Amino acid sequence: MCYNVLCDKYATRQMYSYCPSWALAWEYRKKGILEEIRHYGADIINLQEVEMEQFYNYFLPELKSDGYNGIYSPKSRAKHMAESERKYVDGCAIFYRVSKFTLVKEYLVEFNQLAMANADGLEHMLNRVMPKDNIGLAALLQTTEAAWENSSADAVFLQQPILVCTAHIHWDPEFCDVKLIQTMMLSNELKSILDESAQTLKTRDLCTDPSNIQLVLCGDFNSLPDSGVIEFLGMGRVSQDHKDFKDLSYKSCLEKILSCDKPNEFTHSFKLASAYNDEIMPFTNYTFDFKGIIDYIFYAKNTMTPLGLLGPLSLEWLQQNKVIGCPHPHVYSDHFPLLVELEMVPTITSASINGVVGHRSRTKYNGRKMHQRRKHQSYNMHTNNVDNMYGVPISSTSYQYQYQYQYHNVTHEVTTINDLINMLSPTDDLINDYDYDYNHDYDFV
Repeated sequence: MCYNVLCDKYATRQMYSYCPSWALAWEYRKKGILEEIRHYGADIINLQEVEMEQFYNYFLPELKSDGYNGIYSPKSRAKHMAESERKYVDGCAIFYRVSKFTLVKEYLVEFNQLAMANADGLEHMLNRVMPKDNIGLAALLQTTEAAWENSSADAVFLQQPILVCTAHIHWDPEFCDVKLIQTMMLSNELKSILDESAQTLKTRDLCTDPSNIQLVLCGDFNSLPDSGVIEFLGMGRVSQDHKDFKDLSYKSCLEKILSCDKPNEFTHSFKLASAYNDEIMPFTNYTFDFKGIIDYIFYAKNTMTPLGLLGPLSLEWLQQNKVIGCPHPHVYSDHFPLLVELEMVPTITSASINGVVGHRSRTKYNGRKMHQRRKHQSYNMHTNNVDNMYGVPISSTSYQYQYQYQYHNVTHEVTTINDLINMLSPTDDLINDYDYDYNHDYDFV
């Protein structure tokens, strides 16, 4: 799950004048946000715009009672503030279900520190990039035996490593160069983190190659699909003359940070794919003045396959409920949450400590994959039997999903929900837990 929760200090009447003040109040919104998080029951939860006080006094204790633990960091400015002010600084949080994951190590990526270290006196790096104190947060996790309860996993890859990273990139459209450079610095840091993580795991006799570590990268990138940021992440490269650099001379600095495997291009070595596309989510941020896709979940496409996504959004529901922008009494943030189910291919097996995976190793990740839909009350607790934003009656416990399923590198077409269930071969408990609605219109791709 990836979700920008809109922290209290940004939720002002000046910014969101269309939202009633009572629905904008944090005391109201935080309950709905937590209810939403609990409703989806994701095994890994990534949040942005979480204030320090709200993490330690609200989200962490509440989610600990649900079987999670979490890590957190505020933006870099917090370290220079008094305690009375620091608690209101927002940052990023990662929660993980302790029954399925253990935390090996956490990593903080501070973009202003990286800009300072690599500026070499360059004016634009010092004046444009360095003052922006956005951060990235990463958790090196290992799966437990419970994460493989529906597979034939052996003792060697019960502790599959996975690096989960979330980031909140600078917001201002006038600083598209800063957004791109922050993202490029993040990719370079992730490479270093994976190298370090491999050495850390080596001491546990588990992993000696960074490529054996699964990777999920998500967050609020404040960048549209046609931006340099998303081109760089999704394509693995971006032109050194890309318009988002605004014709400013960053080349000498970036050549020290990133590889340049191809002429006139900056590249990264990850093979990433975006879980969502604009057909499923035409926007992830929905306000009166702006509606667009700026939140993303990327996964390592060589070792992970998306099985399900939350969506699509129902434009009809938004129109019927006169939602001209969010937050709204029924929608608690100006961002919509993203959720993806991922099938994870173990990269460590008994037959291959160095990460060469045998044919039998494409294994369903826990049946429920990265999140599960539980039998639960309504999606929005305050909507009184109107349809919700995903086009399903509020009284329903199931949601509209689009599925793509791949097994042993062969794409299988499914036309009914029964076909999908048979293909996934879940347990009876899993079928009951998912509470499939056989009369609902499912789209299969």
